[in-house]
Amino acid sequence: METNWEQELAALLGELSSVQDDLLALLAEKHRVLVRAEPPELAELQLREERIVQRLQACHDRRGELLERAKLEGLPSDSVRSLAETLPGEERGQLRVRVRDAAARGRLLRHQSLTHWLLAQRTLIHLAQMLEIIATGGRTQPTYGMGAPAPASGALVDQAV
Repeated sequence: METNWEQELAALLGELSSVQDDLLALLAEKHRVLVRAEPPELAELQLREERIVQRLQACHDRRGELLERAKLEGLPSDSVRSLAETLPGEERGQLRVRVRDAAARGRLLRHQSLTHWLLAQRTLIHLAQMLEIIATGGRTQPTYGMGAPAPASGALVDQAV
């Protein structure tokens, strides 16, 4: 059975583009919610994010199937880009642009995801430090010495401490 590679790749890239656009919009909204610190909205976004991840996984699976079929037909099967390069002139040019755009959106998505991860990590570090300050009454443990606590230099929570 002869595969219409132009249609197959165009359909895959169209769905991938749609999923990437939806994920970029969701990440922008998630950024606004994180900045405003609104946990109920963040929980709602998590459900939408899970659905988008499922769609992205479906694109990944479909890509794998296409590349496996390309391998069976003796075509390049290491990437969608190399497969698109084997198509005739006009078809190749249109798909090359779509592959390049999908790759650029993928880089942007990685950047946005890393930004959110860093924000979450910084928040966790801050919260851990705040809990430590509350738990120790603001007294720091000495770095050097025989275990004697450092004198209190003021209290954050209770002035009587």
